[in-house]
Amino acid sequence: MASNRHLGRIVALQTLYEYEFRVQASDTSATAHNIMERNIERYKTAIDDTDFVKTLVDGVLKEQEAIDTTLQPIAPDWPIEQIARVDRNILRIGMFELLHQADVVPPKVVINEAVELAKAFGSDNSSKFVNGVLGTAFRTLLGGAESNGDTTV
Repeated sequence: MASNRHLGRIVALQTLYEYEFRVQASDTSATAHNIMERNIERYKTAIDDTDFVKTLVDGVLKEQEAIDTTLQPIAPDWPIEQIARVDRNILRIGMFELLHQADVVPPKVVINEAVELAKAFGSDNSSKFVNGVLGTAFRTLLGGAESNGDTTV
C-alpha cells in the first residue's frame, strides 16, 4: 500500500488520547468520530489510507474493555488507569493490531511502530515499557519469537 501508516497511527493516537481526555473531563460534546474526522482533515494530503485510521480508532474503542483486560495481567504492577494516558492508548492500538490485524500488519511491525510512537510522544521510559508489554503479549498470547534485546521484538 502507498499509504503512510505511521502517520495514520499518529492520528489514531491523537484521536484516542483527546477523546479519552475529554470524556474523563465530562465533555459531553466529545465524539470520537468528530475528533477523528478533524484530525484526518489536518493531514488529508499526507494520509492515503484514511480507512486504516478509522479501523484503528473504531476497533480500539469497540474492543477497549477486552484489550484493557488482556493488558492488565501483562503489566500487573501498573493498573491500566494508572498508566500514562499516552502510553495506555499506544498499548491499546498495539494490542488491537496484534489481536485483530495480524493478517494485515506483521506483529513485529506493530510493536516497532508502537515503540516509535512511545519514543515520540511518551516519557523517557515509555518506549521500553511499551516494548516490554507488547513483546510479552506477542510471546504469550500469540506464541511469537523471543525479543532480540533491542527496542524491537
